[in-house]
Amino acid sequence: MSQAAPPTELRNPRTADIDTLESGDVLRLLLEEDARAVEAARAATGPLALAVDAAHRRLAAGGRVHYFGAGASGRLAVLDATEITPTFGVARELFTAHFAGGAAALTDSSIDREDAESLGEADAQALGPGDVAVGITASGSTRYVAGALRAAGAGGALTVLITCNPDAPLRDLAEILVVADTGPEALTGSTRLKAGTATKVMLNAFSTALMIKAGRTYGNLMVGLVATNAKLAERAVSLLMEATGAGAEACRSALAEADGAIPEALVRLLTGCSATEARAALGAHQGVRAAVAALSHPAERGRAQ
Repeated sequence: MSQAAPPTELRNPRTADIDTLESGDVLRLLLEEDARAVEAARAATGPLALAVDAAHRRLAAGGRVHYFGAGASGRLAVLDATEITPTFGVARELFTAHFAGGAAALTDSSIDREDAESLGEADAQALGPGDVAVGITASGSTRYVAGALRAAGAGGALTVLITCNPDAPLRDLAEILVVADTGPEALTGSTRLKAGTATKVMLNAFSTALMIKAGRTYGNLMVGLVATNAKLAERAVSLLMEATGAGAEACRSALAEADGAIPEALVRLLTGCSATEARAALGAHQGVRAAVAALSHPAERGRAQ
């Protein structure tokens, strides 16, 4: 018996006549479908939270996150992984995106390796018990992802599947299944649309929540950002001003004394501690908030001096 087509491959009755409409109505329909995709992603919050908590425990023990995908799903995973370092100031190796076919296939869609299960196995071969393997596939059936999840699970890694198919054929390969049931696409089978929107939302939420739990923010401020250009350098100053109420010059001075390290500058401005104390507190505690709390305790502060 042939396998039923995934929901993402079915025809959408709401957009059946989309080619007869004026541009404004075409856009309205496309964006309405995208809004449905965001709601589908929101409905997946429960299992996504399980994935965040389980991944956090691995990362806290020194593990890493590995994304595996092909096509539109895989490209979104690459985008998410590459933005982690400049946003949160972590090592590039903390999040790695593996794309079916490698760098050449990433920019050339004619190189299609999504059916290469053995390639997925090879790409995930080195993963171990400290790692997290996240397979991303709208249909839930991509063979490259199947190979990666199977190899990662055999190595003891946490396995997560993010999909838009509630009946994903690969569901049994994942310890945690995260489904955004986006249904038929506005253009039949074009998963760069609704499924792509839901996938991006879920990946962004997953990685951001992980970094928040790791103490890489202070409230909703990106204290781990790396100021690689003039715009970001000014953003760092504005961030410190917002978090502390200090003036621009005081914030610039604190940044300079911290060699541009925002967390250290922030801890110093919030507590009045020395550079040595700030550095020691951040090394011993997870995040700015925990470091500030520790320095507010006299005994802890004495040990940091």
